[in-house]
Amino acid sequence: MSIDPRTHKHALAFIIVVVLLDAIGFGIILPVTPKLIIDLTGMDLSNASQLGGYLMFAYALMQFFAAPILGNLGDKFGRRPIILYSLSVLATGYAMMAFAPTLLWLFAARMVAGAASSTFSLAYAYITDITPEEKRAQRFGMVGAAFGGGFILGPVIGGLLGEYGARLPFIVAAILAAVNVAYGYLVLGESLSLANRRPFELRRANPVGALVALRKYPLVSGLALAYFLYMLGHLSLPSTWTYYTMEKFAWSEWQVGLSLGYAGVFMIIVQAFLIRWAIPNLGAYKAGLVGLLTMAIGFTGYALSTEGWQLYGWLALAALSGFVSPAFQSIMTSQVPANAQGELQGALSSLNSVTSIVGPLLMTKLFSTYTGLDASYYLPGAPFLAAALLTVASLILFVPLVRHFGLTTLGRRNSVTAS
Repeated sequence: MSIDPRTHKHALAFIIVVVLLDAIGFGIILPVTPKLIIDLTGMDLSNASQLGGYLMFAYALMQFFAAPILGNLGDKFGRRPIILYSLSVLATGYAMMAFAPTLLWLFAARMVAGAASSTFSLAYAYITDITPEEKRAQRFGMVGAAFGGGFILGPVIGGLLGEYGARLPFIVAAILAAVNVAYGYLVLGESLSLANRRPFELRRANPVGALVALRKYPLVSGLALAYFLYMLGHLSLPSTWTYYTMEKFAWSEWQVGLSLGYAGVFMIIVQAFLIRWAIPNLGAYKAGLVGLLTMAIGFTGYALSTEGWQLYGWLALAALSGFVSPAFQSIMTSQVPANAQGELQGALSSLNSVTSIVGPLLMTKLFSTYTGLDASYYLPGAPFLAAALLTVASLILFVPLVRHFGLTTLGRRNSVTAS
């Protein structure tokens, strides 16, 4: 099925719903993963957190190699067939997790899912295809809001279903992914015109090649490093939040899911509404600055909280970090031609994968080190303190880079960016 998404009023809605359902499937498993690991291994929570890190590592390692290939295939064959493929394999991965009889089976399932986890980056490429440059940041924010909406529903549903068994949320996630495939097949049109397609080149499709290709764009390669540090810190939340709140505040799966759903409410407020005000009025640079600062403060707050209720205030503040990704995307996509947007998103997805390889291992190791029986100092919030420091490092790179290239007013209404 093919439509012209530039004239079809539902094209944007199609891709947003795809991201929404995909995000629900991702969020639904977060509150129950520790319980599933403990059920399969009999480990305590501190040691189970390290296995959780290894599971995320296996997923990210496969994503690292697969994402640039899928991104470049999208530049050759169009976005639609690659999105449908990704969703089909993702449904298979969730089904394998739901019925995993052993830990080895669980690892295999995460690797299968990782090999198809390009939906989000393809969604960004799709939006880039159909959106004028001056409106991209707002629409990137809408895609982020769809993820936020899924992140509201997913963990809450997962926490609720987790009360009836650790495997039930994985079954529901598989069903949602399958529904997503059917929906995409029926209504999702192609966004990339034949004129903007390019031949597939293996050199550009391998993860290292995709990242090396960013060197052609000096600002993009510099911001990619800043984005890497930001994402490395941000991964402390999905990597350790469940373990942290269960360890420090003895939260149940339902309480964990509720807190993540609460975070998702603020995420969607920021990315669906505030970002649409922030970019035109502040510009991408200042919006990114606000996002990085509030993330550093918020994550420090997580680590130092002494009561569970205090986390909710910090979650609300740190939600402003939702400005960061649309701001970075707006600046970077403005520096790349139309026929390389898929390659850019594939490279950024690979960068996310690198952080997802390193981040969970680092953060869960920090958590385990400072919560184990032999810990020299009990500090379950250590991963969040590390995240705050990484965010400050990202900020130190971001500010001079954007100022040097004269893009401090990019995206701001009634302004002219210096050349």
